[in-house]
Amino acid sequence: MQWLTIDARLACDHGGNVKNKNSQDWVRIADRVVLVSTDPEGRDINGCPNADVMMGMRPCKTCLKVVVGYSTFVKIGGCKVCLSTVQGLTDGTPPGLVNYKVLTPGQALVVAAS
Repeated sequence: MQWLTIDARLACDHGGNVKNKNSQDWVRIADRVVLVSTDPEGRDINGCPNADVMMGMRPCKTCLKVVVGYSTFVKIGGCKVCLSTVQGLTDGTPPGLVNYKVLTPGQALVVAAS
Protein backbone atom coordinates (compact mmCIF):
# COMPACT_ATOMS: atom_id res chain seq x y z
CA MET A 1 0.00 0.00 0.00
CA GLN A 2 1.30 3.42 -0.96
CA TRP A 3 1.49 6.43 1.34
CA LEU A 4 -0.79 9.34 0.48
CA THR A 5 0.59 12.79 -0.26
CA ILE A 6 -1.17 16.12 -0.64
CA ASP A 7 -1.44 15.25 -4.36
CA ALA A 8 -3.57 12.15 -3.69
CA ARG A 9 -6.93 12.08 -5.43
CA LEU A 10 -9.84 10.99 -3.27
CA ALA A 11 -13.44 11.00 -4.48
CA CYS A 12 -16.95 10.09 -3.37
CA ASP A 13 -18.80 7.19 -5.02
CA HIS A 14 -20.54 9.70 -7.30
CA GLY A 15 -17.27 11.25 -8.52
CA GLY A 16 -17.04 14.38 -6.37
CA ASN A 17 -13.45 15.39 -5.53
CA VAL A 18 -12.11 15.62 -1.97
CA LYS A 19 -10.11 18.76 -1.17
CA ASN A 20 -6.98 17.57 0.67
CA LYS A 21 -5.40 19.47 3.54
CA ASN A 22 -2.32 18.37 5.46
CA SER A 23 -1.80 18.66 9.23
CA GLN A 24 1.98 18.13 9.17
CA ASP A 25 4.60 19.45 6.80
CA TRP A 26 7.98 18.07 7.86
CA VAL A 27 7.78 14.60 6.22
CA ARG A 28 7.68 14.69 2.44
CA ILE A 29 7.99 12.42 -0.57
CA ALA A 30 9.50 14.15 -3.61
CA ASP A 31 8.87 17.49 -1.87
CA ARG A 32 5.14 16.75 -1.39
CA VAL A 33 3.80 16.49 2.17
CA VAL A 34 2.54 13.14 3.48
CA LEU A 35 -1.04 12.89 4.79
CA VAL A 36 -1.57 11.48 8.28
CA SER A 37 -4.51 10.33 10.40
CA THR A 38 -7.53 12.63 10.39
CA ASP A 39 -6.26 14.60 7.36
CA PRO A 40 -9.04 13.15 5.11
CA GLU A 41 -11.74 13.61 7.77
CA GLY A 42 -13.97 16.67 7.63
CA ARG A 43 -12.66 17.69 4.21
CA ASP A 44 -14.86 19.34 1.59
CA ILE A 45 -16.10 17.38 -1.40
CA ASN A 46 -16.57 19.44 -4.56
CA GLY A 47 -18.51 18.59 -7.70
CA CYS A 48 -20.66 15.70 -6.45
CA PRO A 49 -23.39 15.30 -9.08
CA ASN A 50 -25.83 13.56 -6.69
CA ALA A 51 -28.05 16.64 -6.39
CA ASP A 52 -31.63 15.84 -7.42
CA VAL A 53 -33.57 17.95 -4.91
CA MET A 54 -36.94 16.72 -6.22
CA MET A 55 -35.90 13.14 -5.36
CA GLY A 56 -34.52 14.18 -1.96
CA MET A 57 -30.94 13.51 -3.01
CA ARG A 58 -28.24 15.48 -1.22
CA PRO A 59 -24.79 15.77 -2.80
CA CYS A 60 -21.72 14.69 -0.84
CA LYS A 61 -20.23 17.80 0.77
CA THR A 62 -18.02 16.44 3.58
CA CYS A 63 -15.85 13.40 4.35
CA LEU A 64 -16.75 11.70 7.61
CA LYS A 65 -14.46 9.52 9.78
CA VAL A 66 -12.02 7.19 8.02
CA VAL A 67 -13.10 3.55 8.46
CA VAL A 68 -9.98 1.85 7.07
CA GLY A 69 -6.66 2.92 5.61
CA TYR A 70 -4.45 4.25 8.39
CA SER A 71 -1.15 2.46 8.95
CA THR A 72 -1.00 0.53 12.21
CA PHE A 73 2.79 0.50 12.07
CA VAL A 74 4.11 3.77 10.61
CA LYS A 75 3.50 7.07 12.43
CA ILE A 76 4.66 10.66 11.95
CA GLY A 77 4.59 12.80 15.06
CA GLY A 78 2.34 10.25 16.74
CA CYS A 79 -0.17 10.26 13.84
CA LYS A 80 -0.74 7.22 11.62
CA VAL A 81 0.24 7.55 7.95
CA CYS A 82 -2.62 7.50 5.42
CA LEU A 83 -2.40 4.60 2.99
CA SER A 84 -3.87 4.05 -0.46
CA THR A 85 -6.63 1.98 1.17
CA VAL A 86 -8.19 5.00 2.96
CA GLN A 87 -11.97 4.79 2.85
CA GLY A 88 -14.85 6.29 4.81
CA LEU A 89 -18.39 7.57 4.49
CA THR A 90 -19.63 10.93 3.23
CA ASP A 91 -22.58 13.04 4.36
CA GLY A 92 -24.38 12.51 1.03
CA THR A 93 -27.53 10.50 0.35
CA PRO A 94 -28.41 7.78 0.89
CA PRO A 95 -27.07 8.30 4.45
CA GLY A 96 -24.55 5.73 5.65
CA LEU A 97 -24.05 4.21 2.20
CA VAL A 98 -21.92 6.64 0.17
CA ASN A 99 -18.16 6.17 0.48
CA TYR A 100 -15.12 8.21 -0.37
CA LYS A 101 -11.93 6.41 -1.37
CA VAL A 102 -8.51 6.89 -2.91
CA LEU A 103 -8.28 6.98 -6.70
CA THR A 104 -4.57 7.83 -6.86
CA PRO A 105 -2.13 8.09 -3.92
CA GLY A 106 -0.19 11.08 -5.25
CA GLN A 107 3.14 9.23 -5.37
CA ALA A 108 4.56 5.83 -6.34
CA LEU A 109 7.83 5.72 -4.41
CA VAL A 110 6.98 4.80 -0.81
CA VAL A 111 4.94 1.80 0.34
CA ALA A 112 4.15 0.36 3.76
CA ALA A 113 2.30 -2.59 5.21
CA SER A 114 -0.90 -1.75 7.03
